[in-house]
Amino acid sequence: MRFKTAPLRYSTLVLLVLAVLGGSLTFISSLRAQQPKPSPTPPQSKPSPTPPQPKPLSTAQPKEYTAEQIAESVILIAGSGAGRALLSQIRKNGLERGRETRTRADGRAEEIRYELRFVHGDKIDKDKVRLDSKTPQAEYSLVYGEGRLFGIINGATFTPRADTAADFIAQQAHSIDALIRYKENESKLTSAGKDKQQGIDLYVIDLVDKANRKTRYFVSAKSFRVLSLEYEEARPGSATPIKYSKRFYDYRVAQGTLVPYRTVLLEDGKQTVETRILTVQYGIKMEDSLFRNPEAAASSGNP
Repeated sequence: MRFKTAPLRYSTLVLLVLAVLGGSLTFISSLRAQQPKPSPTPPQSKPSPTPPQPKPLSTAQPKEYTAEQIAESVILIAGSGAGRALLSQIRKNGLERGRETRTRADGRAEEIRYELRFVHGDKIDKDKVRLDSKTPQAEYSLVYGEGRLFGIINGATFTPRADTAADFIAQQAHSIDALIRYKENESKLTSAGKDKQQGIDLYVIDLVDKANRKTRYFVSAKSFRVLSLEYEEARPGSATPIKYSKRFYDYRVAQGTLVPYRTVLLEDGKQTVETRILTVQYGIKMEDSLFRNPEAAASSGNP
């Protein structure tokens, strides 16, 4: 009996060991299956050639603008982007009211209230301008029309003094409007290069009108606004020219156009006049009688 049962015991033990080993192998296989397989290493490619780098922009100065290009930029900005088309439509006529402070030779200041009316013609010699001034001492008007200048006081006409007439004509001839209307007035423009004043880069252009009057304009290279102008003229009866300079401040939008509301006039570096605009209206109706000589109108009405 003993020898007969021994083989059975060993076979049972072997089966048990095999079963244990089989379970262990199955467990190890399952663990290996759960582990992430390493991703295959991609074949190394050759490095791509470095693309050509763009050449840096030249640091040289940009192309110089012509005098006409600068003037047209001034006109474009003055018309809030619409330029000459808007200016010629809106500023065909207008009424400006303001205050003027004049510094006399003795240092005393005189304040003047004024009203400026104008009607633009096709050219400057066709313009109509009336300046009504009120001082503590008197009220009078200066009127330009039909190519001549005359004054009115208490309803009677008079011939303005030579220096008064010269100041009136200079006010119109040496102005921002003269630059804006350079084509209509057949004025000539030339570039005078660049300048820098108080840290501001400026374009400088010269204008010569048909009467051979020269005005130099200083235009901001950033905003294309006229910041100042210069001209030289001798006073009537004198051969020594005076250097005049107008500086423009406080630009504002008036009916879609840019207007400097403060202007300072200097003579040989000394401030003599400061003008402040209080109100300005464009496109209003103007009666022709405002620009007529009252005495001539009265005589033409008589039979």
